[in-house]
Amino acid sequence: MYRSNTCGDLRLTDAEKEVTLAGWVSKIRRMGGMTFIDLRDRYGITQLSFSQDADRTLCQQAGTLGREWVIRVTGTVKERSSKIPHIPTGDIEITVTTLTVLNPSKTPPFTIETETDGGDDLRMKYRYLDLRRNVVRQNLELRHKMAFETRRYLDQRGFLEIETPVLIGSTPEGARDFIVPSRMNPGQFYALPQSPQLFKQLLMVSGLDRYFQIVKCFRDEDLRADRQPEFTQIDCEMSFVRQEDILQLFEGLTKHLFHTILNREIPDFPRLSYADAMRLYGSDKPDTRFEMTLTALKDLTGGRNFPLFDTAEYIGGIRVTGSAGVTRRQLDELTDFVKRPQIGATGLIHVRYGSDGTLKSSVDKYYTEDDLRKWADRSGARPGDLILILAGETEKTRKQLSELRLEMGSRQGLRDKNNFQCLWVTDFPLLEKDETLNRFFAKHHPFTSPRPEDIPLLDTDPGAVRANAYDMIINGVEIGGGSIRIHDSGLQKKMFTILGFTDERAQEQFGFLMNAFRYGAPPHGGIAFGLDRFVSVFAGLDSIRDCIAFPKNNAGRDVMIDAPSRVEQEQLDELGISLKPVD
Repeated sequence: MYRSNTCGDLRLTDAEKEVTLAGWVSKIRRMGGMTFIDLRDRYGITQLSFSQDADRTLCQQAGTLGREWVIRVTGTVKERSSKIPHIPTGDIEITVTTLTVLNPSKTPPFTIETETDGGDDLRMKYRYLDLRRNVVRQNLELRHKMAFETRRYLDQRGFLEIETPVLIGSTPEGARDFIVPSRMNPGQFYALPQSPQLFKQLLMVSGLDRYFQIVKCFRDEDLRADRQPEFTQIDCEMSFVRQEDILQLFEGLTKHLFHTILNREIPDFPRLSYADAMRLYGSDKPDTRFEMTLTALKDLTGGRNFPLFDTAEYIGGIRVTGSAGVTRRQLDELTDFVKRPQIGATGLIHVRYGSDGTLKSSVDKYYTEDDLRKWADRSGARPGDLILILAGETEKTRKQLSELRLEMGSRQGLRDKNNFQCLWVTDFPLLEKDETLNRFFAKHHPFTSPRPEDIPLLDTDPGAVRANAYDMIINGVEIGGGSIRIHDSGLQKKMFTILGFTDERAQEQFGFLMNAFRYGAPPHGGIAFGLDRFVSVFAGLDSIRDCIAFPKNNAGRDVMIDAPSRVEQEQLDELGISLKPVD
């Protein structure tokens, strides 16, 4: 055996046992005639002790080791004189009798500890070293447990795990596809799936009733902290269900994961319509760990000859509790924050509600204290509070207020990563209109069913139609979303017409699905969760990268293997691909 135990196994009850361990040298400490080594493996750390008095040659051999060398030792478990209570093996050490070097190591480019001295780029280049760190390994263990418990929960409820193709046809809607050339079909291309959407609907037509898959998906889009070009979904579909059935079952899955993984009991999820989410929070994925909802003030601001307010379509504010004493410098920082290009506001209005009941604002030249009091009453403000106000076009200004709300929540310490608030957002718009192109696009995807009561509006006012769709939000992060699907070929054809598809194009792109619907498609619906995001929320991470074993950077590159990379001209010739010269 290479080892009889792992470096996380041994306890004081194992004292005087002879054991064999193998692992990586984490730390070396030399103290007089003694040498101590922390030996690490995936399971923990065990201290090794070497004494010159017991074996001078062995102690000298230990002194030649370096960090991250792979070694094997045999020795006796002893009670440790200076115990370390915060690690499971902190009561014992191994008095080593034999030492074998299995592999030396170069000095790593950063320390393999919880707080490493390597920046993100360096860590990603040497990801195999970064994965030795406990904090990263624990994220992968959490991911494994969540995937395992998901499979167990769904298996117990009659779901079948079914693999769907990775090489599929390109579809025109949504994000950009990754394209794969076909050598055997010159001039033709596969695409990597953005989701298994069409195939899981075909599985419902096939009568398989309950499907799931923990599946890789691909989108060629600009990256952020919560996006990767390849990501993992918990993808699910069910037949003979309504929206309520899906919400209940997958709320149950989420509660199950909180219970089994974090030992947390989560109450029933509130439900919020898309319209109310935008009105109250300016976001379709609101962070409900704190209040600070948006208040509309437009009707209280007219007739005072203040051009910004008089010309604004929407005026809204948030009440920041206990912040009337904010400094001028802090207000300037907030003004700079909302003027950032990512947010795009032109300025910020504030009202201080003094502890003595007086109201002062940055627009006192135009508005009386009585005017300001009406704003404060509408906002629910009390003495000591601060009101922050933005004005402009409705949708844009609400989104700006949403960003400001999140910033103030962070500054006030209200976004505790250990406080989990879940909710469903429902009744999304089915369509969104591109005014430049003068055409509608599907808000979710073209197979989402309208609310049954809104179907007549498809002929008269398509923009007012609500989707039979839903998103699950945890702490302001969209964890998953889905919808009831269109299962009637006539309704699906009408949807394609509204989206600007000709009959020929619809047949070319989705003919196989519409043909399948003619053979008895059941009512069906589904949902997909982003496993990477789910894990990152459970782990309290700001980025999904640290819960993915080998992630890409913000430029979509794997800096460890240097991908994407050029390929040989012979390969391109085989595929019939000619590259334009790069300037």
